[in-house]
Amino acid sequence: QVQLVESGGGLVQAGGSLRLSCAASRRTFSRYAMGWFRQAPGKEREFVAAISWSSSFTYYADYVKGRSTISRDNAKNTVTLQMNSLKPEDTAVYYCAAASTVDDYRTVDEYDYWGQGTQVTVSS
Repeated sequence: QVQLVESGGGLVQAGGSLRLSCAASRRTFSRYAMGWFRQAPGKEREFVAAISWSSSFTYYADYVKGRSTISRDNAKNTVTLQMNSLKPEDTAVYYCAAASTVDDYRTVDEYDYWGQGTQVTVSS
């Protein structure tokens, strides 16, 4: 079992930045691929970014590519999503997720564990 706790969400003006963090409870955190997803009201949960267990591979959705950076620190059991140049359409609840094995990092069903989410609101 892996418990994930997100932090760093909040209210920011368009063009601003936020740094989301996810802390994992398990010492074997380094064996998990990690992803960030988001869900806006009335919409399905969608992929934002993901990182392999060794940080060798990172993946981004087109709508955040160039504006966001995902990273992880296996010594601290944390994964971070730095988001810049935020837009009102980035407003959503952002979720951290962990996958023990993954074929497609962009697919919700690939992930075994989820955090409770952190709200990001971008005002225009």
